[in-house]
Amino acid sequence: MPPMRSATPKHSSRADTTEAVDELMQSLVHPHKDAIEHLRRCLRDSDASIAEGVKWNAPSFRTTEYFATTNLRTKAGIGVILHLGARVRDLPAGGIRITDPEKLLKWLAKDRATIEFSGIAELRSKARAVEQIVRQWIKHV
Repeated sequence: MPPMRSATPKHSSRADTTEAVDELMQSLVHPHKDAIEHLRRCLRDSDASIAEGVKWNAPSFRTTEYFATTNLRTKAGIGVILHLGARVRDLPAGGIRITDPEKLLKWLAKDRATIEFSGIAELRSKARAVEQIVRQWIKHV
């Protein structure tokens, strides 16, 4: 019989915690830091299963897998990149379907999209639509 391995929970490193994101945010110098904080709350409030951590040196969000990463390097404002995690998934021919009446999603591939905001005012005005998109997105993760 093979030796038993202790099961390490997925996403159990120090970087996979809200505390790690809080520390990153304390040291972050960014002209849209207030919008980034608002985006964090918006994404976490979208669903109780969403947790955050630091991936790619940015606040990132997960359920069972990471599915969203804050894009701190947009030319103007901030953004969030939505993806389906590291694992390759079988998708329908046209990719995943997300209802997006405000046309916020800019599709980068059939399994990846971005949403960009010029600043906190735009994010506040679109927060409800973002939450609806995220609730749909996490069903595919």
